[in-house]
Amino acid sequence: MPENKLIIFVKNEEAGKVKTRLAKSIGDEEALKVYQKLIEYTHAEMVSLEINMEVWYSSYIEKDDIWDNNQFTKKLQKGDDLGQRMGNAFKTAFENGTQKTVIIGSDNAEITSGIINEAFKSLDETDFVIGPAKDGGYYLLGMNRFYPQIFKGVEWSTKEVFEDTTRIIEQLGRSYTLLSSLNDIDTIEDWKEAKDDILKNTRDHV
Repeated sequence: MPENKLIIFVKNEEAGKVKTRLAKSIGDEEALKVYQKLIEYTHAEMVSLEINMEVWYSSYIEKDDIWDNNQFTKKLQKGDDLGQRMGNAFKTAFENGTQKTVIIGSDNAEITSGIINEAFKSLDETDFVIGPAKDGGYYLLGMNRFYPQIFKGVEWSTKEVFEDTTRIIEQLGRSYTLLSSLNDIDTIEDWKEAKDDILKNTRDHV
């Protein structure tokens, strides 16, 4: 059976370096607490998946954290922008023999293990799978072979990311599947909307 690989991009849990847009409303320390809740939620959803999973850290590899070393391979992101970092992660996965690779972030309060399974299944039929975010980006990207072009010519961290990405796929003459649109947590309004659901799945209240 071809190997499926899930890549989870995370930021190291440091105040002032995570959820910076949210921090403008609630401060660095509270924004860090929110991000920690999002990490816990993401972990709780992904831990039951029976696939190869990797956690890629933004600055350094955490040794003893929520991501169990026996289940999650830990790696370090490399690149000057998000596109380069994701491109390097996909390139590494396919060079290591993976047949289908999906990447997600760690700031979505609605993503589920079922969505991940749906993403991998869709790659049997189409070249790409994309989970659009309501802010114009995407919360998930998957492909069944490496296309480095997908990370070039995209204005990262803007509302055009999803549109730019689908345009590139179409220019390549490739097909894609769209998943349900979900909401990333970037602002105080996003957090207020998602907070109740998040707290049902995590240990402490923020």
